Amino acid sequence: MRIFRNVFVFLAVITATTGCSTMTTVTDSVGSFVGNFFGSFELVGSSEKPVARRHGPRRTVRTTAYSHRESDSLKYGVKTAAGTNLKYGRVRSAAADWSVYPVGTVFKIDGEPYLYEVDDYGSALVGTQTIDIYKPTMSAMRSWGVRNVDIEILRWGSYERSLTILEPRTHKASHVRQMANSIRRKI
Repeated sequence: MRIFRNVFVFLAVITATTGCSTMTTVTDSVGSFVGNFFGSFELVGSSEKPVARRHGPRRTVRTTAYSHRESDSLKYGVKTAAGTNLKYGRVRSAAADWSVYPVGTVFKIDGEPYLYEVDDYGSALVGTQTIDIYKPTMSAMRSWGVRNVDIEILRWGSYERSLTILEPRTHKASHVRQMANSIRRKI
């Protein structure tokens, strides 16, 4: 009985300190807490397998910025590669090589109040660790430039979902084939 009471108190503390409102969020927060406390572990935040492995709670990454107003992006409008609309609110869109940061990966840049979700990719990102941050205007994109920033991965995305999205597109572009092949080797 004492163990259950301690677990309940632990979850209550996590809920209170993180502002969690659902049990899924609480369990994600517990996983994040355990990962930050004990180091590297496999995050199992959904029923989809396989999941990306966690290589530490924080990392420094090279970032660039992109906009739907760039000439090579105009044909896509405000749609992401994942099929959703580009986001620029509390949660913002980001593009990356999905074999490095699978679709659905959520991260936070140190010093910023926003969360970023990987829901897009770009040919220049494939084979790199670079993350492209979405900006709604060209001036905001240019203002971002190239920055090395510290990020914290809050939730890893799914290689399986990434591959499901990529496979029908592999015949169209070599960078899509490259991501899909790299994901297949991981799963």
